[in-house]
Formats: sequence, C-alpha cells, structure tokens
Amino acid sequence: MRGAFGGNLKQHFGASVRARRLRLGLSQERLAERAGLHRTYVTDVERGARNISLESIARLAHALDLPVSSLFEPKALGNDSLSVRKDSSQARILLVEQNPSDVAAALSVFRRARVANPIEVVSDGAAALDFLLCEGTFARRKKHSGPIIVLLEIEGPKFNGLELLRSLRNDARFVGVRVVVLTSAPDNGPGRAALRLGADACLVKPLDFQTFSSITSRLNFSWTLLRDSKGLL
Repeated sequence: MRGAFGGNLKQHFGASVRARRLRLGLSQERLAERAGLHRTYVTDVERGARNISLESIARLAHALDLPVSSLFEPKALGNDSLSVRKDSSQARILLVEQNPSDVAAALSVFRRARVANPIEVVSDGAAALDFLLCEGTFARRKKHSGPIIVLLEIEGPKFNGLELLRSLRNDARFVGVRVVVLTSAPDNGPGRAALRLGADACLVKPLDFQTFSSITSRLNFSWTLLRDSKGLL
C-alpha cells in the first residue's frame, strides 16, 4: 500500500523520525534494522522525499518506541515549550484504518485541536487485537489502566471492520473497550449493523473533531490538551 501524504506532512514526519532517532542515539542503519527497512528508505523518509506506507509508518514508530500519532505532533520535534496536562481519565485511542490519507486526515484533526491523547494506528483487525492484548508487535506495550477508544473504519476494501467489532463484543477481555465506527453514511447497512453489534457510536467520515468531542460525555473520557509554560492553550 502506497502512502498519500502531502509534502509538508512528509517533511514533518521525516523531521520527527530524525529527531527521535537522534534522541535515542541511533544511526540510520540501526533504525532501519530495528524497523525491518532498508537504510536508504529511512534516509528518504527523514528527507521528506518518500511516499511512505502505513505499514512502514507503524514499523518506524515501533522501532522508535513511540505511538504513531506522536510522530505527527509538534512535541515530536523536541519543542520544550509544550507539555501535557495529565488527567486520570485520559483515553488511549486506537485508530483502525487502512487508507494512509484517511489516517493523515484523522491525525491532522487531532493535531489542529492540540489533543495529546496517545493515539496508535493499525491497518487491520489482527493488529488491533495484538494491540489490545499486548501481543505480537505490541508485546512490549504496558497495559493501559484508563479507557481505550477504538476508532474503527468498517468499510475498507481489504478488511471487514464488522468482524473485528463482533470479536470485541463477544470477548469478555474487551468489555471496557469503547468502539466508535467510522463510515461514509451512518444510516447505511454497515452503520446500522455496527450499532446492532454493540458499537458505542457511529460517525461520518472524514472525522471531524467537534463531532467526535460531542460523544465524549457518554463514552466517559476526557481529552488531554497540549499547553505551554503560561498555561493551557
């Protein structure tokens, strides 16, 4: 799958990868090895010259011990004027989406709203289950004590989101996981089916932060916002 990011986003992502790599004291060769990528690929990514796939974004994030979303945030560049307001009800968000351009759009919505909740991105149901169970690629992930919100695309061409939703709602291990499905039309067949299967909400794509924020009270979680040294922005 090829990426669909614009030039500015590619350059920002590349700069974030480079900043984190240098902070960890890793060479490009070492980062490439950890991510299972070629060194020249990492070089092109850091230069902002590569149309990067969602799979490669996830590999780089895991190799850098970061959630995917943090590589798209200003704080990833080392801006010390920004910090995070802690909140005991802080939600961790899992975005299950196959299309890199839709991923970029969703992350851009949260970034523009200055939301700092941890966001992880996966492209299919198997990876989503690994994340929730701390298995496979996510075996090193520590269990999260706060709420987990799954943003689930249910109409992808290569992935049946309804099957993942059914698995989550039929497994007692995921009883506390909230699921918000994303669809082109909430009143269509898949949207209605998702609500019957137990989705907490159904929202229209492309994701809009104001609309998503309107459902936070019934999902019982809050946003964590970026702030500077003068106070909350």
